[in-house]
Amino acid sequence: MASPDWARFCRFASRGAALCALIGLSACVPSLDKPRDALSLPKAFDSADQGKSEQGQPDSEWPKLFHAKELDTIVQGTAAANPDLEAATARIAEAEARAASFRAPLVPGVDFAGAGQRTSTPSSLTSDQPPFSSTDANLFSLGLTASYTLDVWGRLRSLAHASEASAEASHYDYEALAIGLKASAAQTYFTALAAKDRIRVHQDNVRLATQILDAIRARMSVGTASALDVAEQESIVATQKATIPPLEQQLVQSRVSLAVLNGLPPEGFKVKASGLDGVTVPEIAANVPSTLLLRRPDLASAEANLRSAEANVEAARMAFLPTVSLTAKNGVESRNLSTLLRSDTTNPGLTGDITAPIFDGGSLSADFALQKGIRDELTATYRKTALTALSDVEIALSNVKTSRDQEKLQYEAVIASRRAYAISEGRLKAGTIDSVTLLTVEQNLFQAEDALITARLARLSAALSLIQALGGGFAVQPTSPVAQRLFGPVSEEMRPPQ
Repeated sequence: MASPDWARFCRFASRGAALCALIGLSACVPSLDKPRDALSLPKAFDSADQGKSEQGQPDSEWPKLFHAKELDTIVQGTAAANPDLEAATARIAEAEARAASFRAPLVPGVDFAGAGQRTSTPSSLTSDQPPFSSTDANLFSLGLTASYTLDVWGRLRSLAHASEASAEASHYDYEALAIGLKASAAQTYFTALAAKDRIRVHQDNVRLATQILDAIRARMSVGTASALDVAEQESIVATQKATIPPLEQQLVQSRVSLAVLNGLPPEGFKVKASGLDGVTVPEIAANVPSTLLLRRPDLASAEANLRSAEANVEAARMAFLPTVSLTAKNGVESRNLSTLLRSDTTNPGLTGDITAPIFDGGSLSADFALQKGIRDELTATYRKTALTALSDVEIALSNVKTSRDQEKLQYEAVIASRRAYAISEGRLKAGTIDSVTLLTVEQNLFQAEDALITARLARLSAALSLIQALGGGFAVQPTSPVAQRLFGPVSEEMRPPQ
């Protein structure tokens, strides 16, 4: 049972804290800013195909949309063994440990202490006449000490919430990094396959150009072609051969990059697929920006960081108010070790402290201003991230449409160029056209076939960019007050299907 003095102290502490609260909240405690207006968002993307129904949204298994088993294996390897993701996992553990350390002050701390002491006191300290002798004394003690800071104003809870939001942001940062690395692996894979296709096309072009060179030399032997015609065709053959080594180097670089992304040594890593023909371009549609806000881990991370900053602002604001701490002790003390554990050797004690800042040279005000500045910076960053996300999807949707149209037109150009080349080759052999006409047709064919591969790669890249802009299958619900305040409520009919 608590002593009367302790009861009086507790009543005094509670009244003093209440008085400080009234004074602090009305005068010395700084006020928070007014909420900002919600960000105005469009209801639909301008570049979306309004006449088509939604074909689907990317989920965590988005690589399967391309129907390439090797791509699935490479992306899974990136997610499982990439060193950057391993470092991000370690940062998550660090953030969670930091959050646990900030939650610790919310519960009382208990310490154990044990001590043994032997002192010798000479009688010269108590007597003026010799002979002097010493007196030996022992002191043994065991005890527990419990200390607790009352979180009257919620400052400790605010600090804990800030650290928890930071830990949450580290999870979202991991997701954003994972999506970026997976997309980079897929893009590098597509580049490697495109390099293989271009190498094969250029080798075919060398073969065709060599056949024409042989035909021109045969004509020159009978006097129907000149040495200039032969030299021009030899130049075309040499030019086509010169384009192959850079493409081979590009293939090697892509292969090495894929190995590094998978956390593997480059030696022995191979890309087995022969070209882009085995990759399907997925059809993905997105119609409303609220869907985007639910799918971007970078936006979720920015929101979590902002919530952490706002909690830190609240904690800095509460630092102006008094702090109430309680300490309880109980243990045993004895001069003899044999009697230390007797029940009548206990020595309980209770203490309480109230500390309130009066003059600190402006330190608390400076920290409050600092936390507000950080909060305002992260607010602007959050809004910029949202606008960037909207523009990413808008641009990606436009690229998907234009790249599809470009590939279709380029395919038609290749068909026409092949037909023109076949006709020109037959006429050259028949002697009805000169080599200049054939050279022009030949160059047009080579350029058209190379451009078709580039257009195919651009279309795959556009689809991949759209998947990445939509969050790569990552989903988060923006239900926090921060998201509601900055972006307004998200109606149920605007939410994507789960």
